[in-house]
Amino acid sequence: MINVTKPFLPPQEEYDHYLRGIWSRKWLTNNGPLVNELELTLKNYFGVPHLFYVTNGTIALQLAIKALDLQGEVITTPFSFVATTSSIVWEGCTPVFVDIDPATYNIDPALIEAAITPQTTAILATHVFGNPCAAKEISAIAAKHKLRVIYDAAHAFGTQYQGRSVLHQGDISTLSFHSTKLFHTIEGGALITHDAGLANKIAHMRNFGFHGPETFQGVGINGKNSEFHAAMGLCNLKYVQQILDRRHELTEVYHRMLKSLQVGKPFLHPNAGFNYAYYPVVFESEAVLLRMIDAMHGVYVYPRRYFYPSLEKLSYVRPGQKMQVSSDIASRVLCLPLYHELSVEEVKMICRAILRAERY
Repeated sequence: MINVTKPFLPPQEEYDHYLRGIWSRKWLTNNGPLVNELELTLKNYFGVPHLFYVTNGTIALQLAIKALDLQGEVITTPFSFVATTSSIVWEGCTPVFVDIDPATYNIDPALIEAAITPQTTAILATHVFGNPCAAKEISAIAAKHKLRVIYDAAHAFGTQYQGRSVLHQGDISTLSFHSTKLFHTIEGGALITHDAGLANKIAHMRNFGFHGPETFQGVGINGKNSEFHAAMGLCNLKYVQQILDRRHELTEVYHRMLKSLQVGKPFLHPNAGFNYAYYPVVFESEAVLLRMIDAMHGVYVYPRRYFYPSLEKLSYVRPGQKMQVSSDIASRVLCLPLYHELSVEEVKMICRAILRAERY
């Protein structure tokens, strides 16, 4: 059976090395030495000044919204994982959707200004499938209207934009380190900011608001992560370049094998260094997509309709928001299996199943 993804795991003895240290120290959580080491290592890897390791990518989004004191309306994309929208709602704000660019599948900056009202306080955009948003255009709009910008970079570990990490954009960027991601800590996430004031606020907020053993600096939450999760991150970080290279190699095999297939693919930003986090294809119709899924299931291959449905269809958002492009893409998009242990022969087998279904 071939699933859409499979977690990378380092050699067990490398993880055991960190476990022995945890057992001897008996410091399991509350910003232990491995959490601090992982944060420092990631800051150096991304070249960013402030990074906070937290329990997961959803908590990272919620903390970002809270740290920026957002209220009212937040402009966002309908084509993302559900947590992008549910975090806005959870924090008491109203998601206002702007349709996506049919080429990149990211939020269309040309449509943002028309959605801004006196109640708008921020833009929350996703680097979909690791493809960077049009950050220059979004930044200009935000500056003009005095809006804050959050980037959901859950897919964008290792993605470059204009020669440096995509995490240098916006007021806050968030990451997911869930086990399905190309870099994972089993469960986990992070917030990145260049603003020292915001960094101080986030540091307190993720630890219940504690400012010393008996005082509090505002309301907080338990957003800390454990030494066990940090240990997995420290192990896996050593293999990131190998993982990225392998995904690139497998992507090229897909490209070659499926070059005759009539499908759409996201247009990659010309100034971006892509991370090959996913291999999405958009079929000519939903009927064709469903036929392809059946064909792959027949050989025990399980791709994923990622993202489906388009998020304006959620029951807990403002009704009546028509997102024509997102809804159309969501009905036809399929992510094919892509992970470090996937073999070239398995990719070829997947492609042959798709090509047979197309022809017959």
